[in-house]
Amino acid sequence: MSPPRVHLREITDANREAVRALRVRREQKQFVASVSRSLKQAAQSPEANPWYRAVYLGDEPVGFVMLSWKPPTGPYEGRHFIWRLLVDKHHQRRGIGRETLSQIAALVRADGATELLTSYDPGDGEPWPFYQKFGFEPTGEIDDGEIVLRLVFPDR
Repeated sequence: MSPPRVHLREITDANREAVRALRVRREQKQFVASVSRSLKQAAQSPEANPWYRAVYLGDEPVGFVMLSWKPPTGPYEGRHFIWRLLVDKHHQRRGIGRETLSQIAALVRADGATELLTSYDPGDGEPWPFYQKFGFEPTGEIDDGEIVLRLVFPDR
């Protein structure tokens, strides 16, 4: 098995501006908030138990991921929910999102989870095909207009 090409790093004062500079393509902006907005939402929502990391390819930040990590209350109480996943427009279609998702799924599963949740806003260019290829399925729930998806981990 080859080592992962991407790795997750904490966001610090040393890399914060480079990570905040990451951008999706214009037509994707309706589906994913910026890193700056995501960090503000995390700071404003401590009850969601936000967990976030920069995605690196070598020494270069190429993406961002944020989860609600087993929040103590709310609709996703005790569960893992991908709140944000973005890959910079200059690094898309290279498997970085898929590899990031694989690493997140492994971390969540190692934390004892039986599933991983996310949601998306439907529309032209939506991320549903990406999540579907990875194995996510709709739960039938709608959260604030977004379709909730679930990736169920097989029994070990």
